[in-house]
This record gives sequence, structure tokens and C-alpha cells, in this order.
Amino acid sequence: MTATSRELVYQTLNFQRPARAPRDLWALPLATWTYPDAYRELQVQYPSDIDGPGACERERAVTRGDQYAIGEYTDEWGCTFTNIQAGVIGEVKNPIIRDWEHDTAHVHVPREWLTVDADKVNQACASSSRFMLANACPRPFEQLQFLRGTVDLYMDLMDPPKAMLAFMREMHGFYMDVLLKWAKTDVDALKFMDDWGSQRVLLIKPDLWREYFKPMYAEYAQLARSYGKKLFMHSDGHILAIYPDLVEIGVDAVNSQIFCMGAANLRPYAGRITFWGEIDRQHLLPSGTPADIDAAVRDVYHNLWRNGGCFAQCEFGAGAKPENVKQVYASWDEVSRCR
Repeated sequence: MTATSRELVYQTLNFQRPARAPRDLWALPLATWTYPDAYRELQVQYPSDIDGPGACERERAVTRGDQYAIGEYTDEWGCTFTNIQAGVIGEVKNPIIRDWEHDTAHVHVPREWLTVDADKVNQACASSSRFMLANACPRPFEQLQFLRGTVDLYMDLMDPPKAMLAFMREMHGFYMDVLLKWAKTDVDALKFMDDWGSQRVLLIKPDLWREYFKPMYAEYAQLARSYGKKLFMHSDGHILAIYPDLVEIGVDAVNSQIFCMGAANLRPYAGRITFWGEIDRQHLLPSGTPADIDAAVRDVYHNLWRNGGCFAQCEFGAGAKPENVKQVYASWDEVSRCR
């Protein structure tokens, strides 16, 4: 009997010899606008095994603008992004928090996210054979950057003001409340994200990360386990220094830039955590050949596949060639089926 998409994902996460690597395609609007036919063909030929129930809040937090359009977009927290290129996300130029003692009162904590319609979520999960990820994604480090500004936040972390630590506790409590709402539904996994790496190292010292952020993530993992959910994480950049910590706290799957770190350097964690992609979107997908992509997939498979533990995931982003994205899925189908 052929496994469903949901079963394939669980088998992969549990290292139980899935029939193939599960697929997960991420597409930026710029790519879908530029290559609409190729994108539709990918969806038909290599349908994703992972999905989500979509927006299921009874109340919607107020935003302004379109985050993918040229101009300004204000998010649910009140942070305004300036965008100069359609199809991607802009940057915050004027952070809300200039002074931790006085400016946190101007932050809108989007408590609308707590109005999750569990019946709607459960109906979406029941009607799909795909593995369902919660439509909530805590990102404490990044949201702090949006609110405070990257440079000032880095300085603050060296000697955190009491008001900043108090705000971080409030933010963490809020994110835990949001995750709890989703944990009580029928989704298969919770998720969170924070971009932690530069091209070569972590953005802050690992000891600082362990002091201030690892405890938050550990509580996400504990909550997920207590409700029988898997936990997924995304981070861009070189995060090799914290991989042991992610394994320790019980993150089930990590979407990270394997080619920044080198698949061979990640081998110690193969069979202990699932590599939720990716294939190099900085160089290979935009500039490589299908043969290069095939070699890259085989490198990841050789180093990191352990009767599972890898997803056929990549990002169809601003410069990626459609034929290279297609080759990612063709190669994963071949190598993970031919065992």
C-alpha cells in the first residue's frame, strides 16, 4: 500500500525507510511571477508533501500595504518595512524602539493570533493527506531586530537593559501562548524560525545564543513534545555551532543552508535530526547546471540520509533557474528510491 504524504514525512522524521524523500517547494512571488508556467508544472509533477491549514484566526491583526510590493509595508507588530524590489521583502529603516524604558508601549503585540479557530484547523487537517504545519511561526530574534534595529540589538545583547529582558520575557510568553493554541489542534507539527548565521559563523557568540535564545527554543520543543507534535525550525546562514544544541533540545527538523556549512561537516548529526533542505540557492540554483544540481543532491544524500532524515526541499527564489529547481526533485526521487 502506497504511503500518504503525511506518512512519508513521519517515516522520514523517524528514520523508518520512507519510499522516497518527501518534497517541499518554497516559491517566492518573484519566481512565480517570472516563471508561472514552470511553477505550475513543478506543482503538478512534484507535488509537495507538506502543507498547512492557512490563516485560521477569527480576528486578523492589522497590517498596512503589501510586503512583496515596492513601497512600505507595516507588519502585525507595527514595524514598517521599506521595499525597493517587487516580489521580495524589504527592510525596517526606522525601528519603533529607540529606548527600552519608554518605547515598548508603542509595540502592538498581535494578540489576534490567539483567536485560532480550532474547528477550522482540524477540518483542514482531516481533509488533507499531507503533513500539516501550524500556521504560526515565532521568530523572537528577528522580531527584536525589526523592533529595535539590528546594530542596536547586537549592542544591547552585550549588556541587556532590564526593560529589554522584561520585553523578551513578555514576547516569549506570547509566543508560547500562540504555540499552545496550535498544539491543541490536529496539526502534525509546530514551527519557528530565526536567521542566525552569516556566511561563515553565527551572528552572535554561541554563549550569548545559549543564554538568551536556547531556553526559549527548548520550551517550544517541550511544548511540542507534550502534545505529540513534531517541531520544525528554519535558519539562514552558517549555524554549525548550534546544531548540537538543536539536537539536544529536541528540534525534529531544521531548514538550514547546508552548502554554507558543508554537508560533510553536518554528518555527525545525520540520523539525529532531519535536514529539511536545502539545495544551495545562492550559487547552484541560479548559476549551476542540472548536472551540478544532481551532484549536490547526491552529496547531501551521501552525507546526511540515514534511512530518512532528509527532505527534498529547495527555494524557487529570485534568480533560480526553473530547470535547476526541477532537477532537485528529479534527483531526490532517484537517489532516495534507489536503495
